[in-house]
Amino acid sequence: MPRFYVPTALEIGQQLALPDQVAHHVQVLRLPAGTPITLFNGEGGEYTATISGIEKKRVSAEVKTFSPREVELPYAITLAQALPESSKLDWIIEKAVELGAAAIQPLAAQRCVVRLSSERAEKKQNHWQAVIVAAAEQSGRNRMPHLAALTPFNDWVRQQDLHKRILLSPRGEQSLSDWARHHPPQALALLIGPEGGFTDAEEDAACAQGALMLSMGPRILRTETAGLAALAAINAIWGEM
Repeated sequence: MPRFYVPTALEIGQQLALPDQVAHHVQVLRLPAGTPITLFNGEGGEYTATISGIEKKRVSAEVKTFSPREVELPYAITLAQALPESSKLDWIIEKAVELGAAAIQPLAAQRCVVRLSSERAEKKQNHWQAVIVAAAEQSGRNRMPHLAALTPFNDWVRQQDLHKRILLSPRGEQSLSDWARHHPPQALALLIGPEGGFTDAEEDAACAQGALMLSMGPRILRTETAGLAALAAINAIWGEM
């Protein structure tokens, strides 16, 4: 059953006009009136609805039933990813959402090749949000992962929160897998450097602010591989239930 994100309040019996982007998607898929679809608003659970009308640029639906189904991890993982080259972050975000990341924090680090002006950063932010929505629709998630604003690395590491921060680096003397086997499931922020990694000064600054430096093993992983491998490893060790 096709799934669509509708950022509005939903209730059984409601008749609603689907957002323009969703209506366009319905028409691209050539779904006729009467087709059952799934709607979710990112606040938990999902609704079964039926397409009740299709016009030139407008699609309406009637909400039928609600299911409290959830597929979220029992521990919140934030992927704090330094900007990689080209469109790699699109792919990283898409896969991180599929793997259950609760939040994405783009970082501007010293070795980042990509430098975004405030205008370009805003456009990228909107684009990345669309990537998150599409990945949530595809992967069956009913809660929308949070996308934080692009932040300079040094500013972000000085912020205080309750999440354990893990900096993945070849300099780490203990592996993430070994650490996870000896600690209970908990909220984490995974810090992933750009091509070339974080500088020693950046890593030292993060550790001075309480980050734990761990490695991903003896092999050096690309920036687009490291965070996803870390998410998969944590899910495998801590489980999803």
